[in-house]
Amino acid sequence: MIEPTESNPIRLILADDHEIVRAGIRRLLSIDKRIKIVDEADNGLDLLDIVSYHKPDVVISDIMMPKLNGIEALKKIRDMKIDCFVIMLTAYEDSFHLENALEAGADGYLSKDLNAKELVDSIFEVIKGERVFSKSVVRLIKRKSASSSELESTPVVITRREQEILDLVANGKTSQYIAEKLFISVRTVESHRYNLMQKLDVSNVAELIRYSILKRTSE
Repeated sequence: MIEPTESNPIRLILADDHEIVRAGIRRLLSIDKRIKIVDEADNGLDLLDIVSYHKPDVVISDIMMPKLNGIEALKKIRDMKIDCFVIMLTAYEDSFHLENALEAGADGYLSKDLNAKELVDSIFEVIKGERVFSKSVVRLIKRKSASSSELESTPVVITRREQEILDLVANGKTSQYIAEKLFISVRTVESHRYNLMQKLDVSNVAELIRYSILKRTSE
C-alpha cells in the first residue's frame, strides 16, 4: 500500500473476546494517527463478517475466541482471498500455536505484553511485507531449534534463487506472487520450495520460516 498518512491511514480491524483487552489496544494505537481502527469483533465468526465488509489493510486477532478461534478464522480469511495482513496477538507463547498460526498464513505473531511502540512498529513493518515476531517468540523459535549453532554445524548450500524464494516464503508470499515477482512459473517456484525443504530437512512452511528467522538472527 502507499505510505500511510493521517488522511490515508492504515485501516485496521481488532478481534479479541475481552473488551478490556480491545480497549487497551485501542489506547496503545491511539499514539499514531496513521492507524485507524475501523471495526472490532469479539468472536471469530463476527471477525469474518467485518473483514469481508471492510476489507481492511491489517487484522490484529487473538487466538482463543468463541464461535471460531483466531487461527481457524485466519484460514477462512485466506480462503476468502482478501488482501490483508493478519497479526496474531496472543498470550500463547508455545510452538504448537505458533506453528499452527504460521501454517494458516499469519503475517506476525506477537505477545500481548509488548508496548505501544513495539505494536505500532510491528504494524508498519508488516505492511511493508515483513513477518513480525515478538522478541520472546524469536527466543522460543531459537529454543525449539535446540541451538542457533545448529545452522553452523550442519552447513547447507542454498543457491541465490533458493534464497530469494526462501525470503519471500518466510514473508508470507504465495507461489503465484513469487512466480510473478521473479518472472518464473509457479511450477518452478514449487520445485525450488521442494528442494529447499529437502535440503533443510523440514516438512512444512512453519519450519521454513523458523529456519529463515534463525539464519537472520545468527548473522
